[in-house]
Amino acid sequence: MDAAEDEVTEPAEPADPVGSNPEHYRVLFENERVRVLEYRDEPGDETTPHRHPDSVMVTLSGFRRRLSSGDRAFDAVLDAGEARWLPAQTHSGENTGATPTRAIFVELREPSPLTPPPVAPLGPS
Repeated sequence: MDAAEDEVTEPAEPADPVGSNPEHYRVLFENERVRVLEYRDEPGDETTPHRHPDSVMVTLSGFRRRLSSGDRAFDAVLDAGEARWLPAQTHSGENTGATPTRAIFVELREPSPLTPPPVAPLGPS
């Protein structure tokens, strides 16, 4: 065995959506307490796996999306003008509808004071 075979590879940290999917996410504002992202996509567009901290999502358009994480999937159908809580999660997404997705995410920088649930959340609540 050579040295390369002895190394244990740690799983990669889930990607920040702005870095992993820059064609869909852009930073509108950030400081030490929050980061505000704009999200835009078209029907059929997909994102690569990425992580969101606890966030508030405000929908600017109505849309249909499928969020996936491992072997789990969540289908979301949201109307324009909704404000939804998005607990911290890692997922990939796909616009499964016939309309563009437009949304704003307000990501919280401070960790939650609550104990994480035994099964990671997927999708907005």
